[in-house]
Amino acid sequence: MLPEIKERLPPMSKSTYYEPFVGAGAVFLELQQNKAIINDLNSELMDAYISIKDNVDELIELLQTYEIKNEANFFYEIRSKDREELFCDWSRVEKAARFIYLNKTCYNGLYRVSAQGFFNTPFGNYKKSAICEEIKLRAISNYLNTNNIVILNGDYEKSVKTAKKDDFVYFDPPYHSPNRTNFTGYQKGGFDENEQERLFKLFAKLSDNGVKCMLSNSATPFIKNLYKDYNIDIVKATRAINSVSSERGAVDEVIVRSWWPDD
Repeated sequence: MLPEIKERLPPMSKSTYYEPFVGAGAVFLELQQNKAIINDLNSELMDAYISIKDNVDELIELLQTYEIKNEANFFYEIRSKDREELFCDWSRVEKAARFIYLNKTCYNGLYRVSAQGFFNTPFGNYKKSAICEEIKLRAISNYLNTNNIVILNGDYEKSVKTAKKDDFVYFDPPYHSPNRTNFTGYQKGGFDENEQERLFKLFAKLSDNGVKCMLSNSATPFIKNLYKDYNIDIVKATRAINSVSSERGAVDEVIVRSWWPDD
């Protein structure tokens, strides 16, 4: 989706960039704005960003250790740690290393949790996994430390409360999946249609205040109807994860903008 998103960006030279569902940060790290506020509800994910920023040397050292030990038994041992009481005593950087290791070695790089909030994706059994990408980690750390980047962990609505006219907000929420065929289990509790409607109201409120908003989502009738008064483009995106095999590959998604090209 990145080329499609970049093609539709507004001018942002002096604006603050917001990404309330930052995830892996593909857009955030591509744009590398001087001033940005990123957020996600997933505390382990945001601990990883903070650790890359503040403790990259220690993080790299731990990941290098995991790289040496990587095999199925070790994977399941590390995966099970969040079921143990002592896990709450782990340091932020230790949790970040675990998070990155599991993401790099689990099946299809799929971050998924159970109803209890425990990571439950199986081992990927890859011949080689890029567990410790030192050059990339140091580059990201340098960017986070040499620019005005705020890292938040909370509700998406609170993360954009300081957005003002001509700032830019990119929303990439868990996608709408009426039949639950798309994977949306990134976080305990899920993201249902009530949440999609709450997000739409926030999109509309920010837009009315002059904030430039963009949103990616599934091209379902529900989503297209919600955003029918805004600038909607249908684009093709390649998806590898779906419980229905026929719905993998190139699928229709929407990119919604609060402005029109000639605005």
